[in-house]
Amino acid sequence: MKKLLPIGISDFKKLREENFIYVDKTEYIYKLITEGGNYYFLSRPRRFGKSLLLSTIRYLFQGKKELFKDLYIYDKWNWEDTYPVIRIDLSQITIKKEEEFQDQMELILKEIGKEYKYKYERKYKASGNLHLLIKRCYEYYNKKVVILIDEYDKPILDNIENKQEVERIREELKGFYTTLKGLDEYIRFVLVTGVSKFAKVSLFSGLNQLEDISLSKEYGNICGYTQKELEFYFKQYLDGLNLEEIKEWYNGYSFLGDRLYNPFDILLYLRNREFDNYWYKTGTPTFLIKLIKEKEYDITELENKIVKKNVLEKFDLEEVRIEALMFQTGYLTIKEEYNKEYGQEYKLGFPNKEVRISFNEDILPLVLKDEVRENIADKIIEILKKEEIENLREQVEILISNISYVHYKGESSYVIAIFSLLYSTGLNVITEDNTNKGRIDLTIIVNKEIVYIIEVKVIEREEEKGKAIRQIQEREYYKKYMNYEKIYIVGIEINKEKKKIVNYEYKRVK
Repeated sequence: MKKLLPIGISDFKKLREENFIYVDKTEYIYKLITEGGNYYFLSRPRRFGKSLLLSTIRYLFQGKKELFKDLYIYDKWNWEDTYPVIRIDLSQITIKKEEEFQDQMELILKEIGKEYKYKYERKYKASGNLHLLIKRCYEYYNKKVVILIDEYDKPILDNIENKQEVERIREELKGFYTTLKGLDEYIRFVLVTGVSKFAKVSLFSGLNQLEDISLSKEYGNICGYTQKELEFYFKQYLDGLNLEEIKEWYNGYSFLGDRLYNPFDILLYLRNREFDNYWYKTGTPTFLIKLIKEKEYDITELENKIVKKNVLEKFDLEEVRIEALMFQTGYLTIKEEYNKEYGQEYKLGFPNKEVRISFNEDILPLVLKDEVRENIADKIIEILKKEEIENLREQVEILISNISYVHYKGESSYVIAIFSLLYSTGLNVITEDNTNKGRIDLTIIVNKEIVYIIEVKVIEREEEKGKAIRQIQEREYYKKYMNYEKIYIVGIEINKEKKKIVNYEYKRVK
């Protein structure tokens, strides 16, 4: 019988008992539990398989041997050695006010308490009840307790635009998570998952034994699907599909392991067999877009942005770093890693075509009227595919003339609009494209055979005309792409005061 696609299923038991495909991650789980410490934190973007990971660990510690048949861990685990498991799932709750926290946590702990014959004590806060519940489980079963916390940071992320309320909720979370401190004699294993690692939540300052494996090479593939896993486990669903196109659309996430697919994305594609922005549509990052607008952040710097390791490892509410927020939420990923004398550095970029197109479509309204975007994008795609490069100027001029005065933030608005529009077309666009003699502003590769090398300059004086295309020629940017069939170089120069193109030059060099 053909196995089913596990779309939206995060319960390991259901998945294994009802003929769904399970991508075996138990080798990583076995290593995590047996070769390292006992306290871990894992950050991954939403819909990346964190809940299924915790569910798998839960049934493992509960000794549900029959669920693990034919998996890596089956003949390596001591199935007689079982433990009580407390799993706290915050992904299903919504807390908008500080006072709702205690009520929501009471409901969660009451439900867990039923399984372990623990009666919730209302005279104590949720933190006190968690403390008592852990001790109760230890005493009742005479075994240490496994604690799994899913989406620990959701109450903060849900209120991230309300600074006063998020501060109060954060204090409640601090008290709750600090409960785990000092209970080492009762605890066998802890795994906490979330989207972001907040710098000032005492989960990390109080629980200093909590090891962050979010950027550990050993566990880089613990969530998500590798290309090898996709082709092995989902072989029956891949007949007639273009694997290279699928990879371009949905593969590309990296946490220092292999390049990964977001499970939610690829599973929906395999079911529908139609390219769409499945993951992106589940939660448009309105806060992120607003933040970019407020800070007037130059999004042209996002692709190939170099950051130090400590930037990605935490997220500070008081001083939000756009790069950290975008990485932790899944809109940027690690493209390359560099070993420096002073520590690790990473080159960031959009993980794949889906995120690149969708994010830039959301960015464009910051500088461009909505109604003109699609029309211009369609015409630019046609121009580049047909090599009618002389017509590109007109479309860029229309684009510039339609930048809303309200959204105009200076000369960078033009560059942002041009870059974002080209990204949103879905074409293979590379920004800040490195060569041995400098960086190309924009490289566009069409149908794997035509290359457009574009330099955009904002100029103030008449004598500056021509420097865009001259820079391409003098630095011989095109030599990087000499293996392609056709190469065009394009220089676009915009006058800062007149707010229009004053020089447009192009040339075919191959």
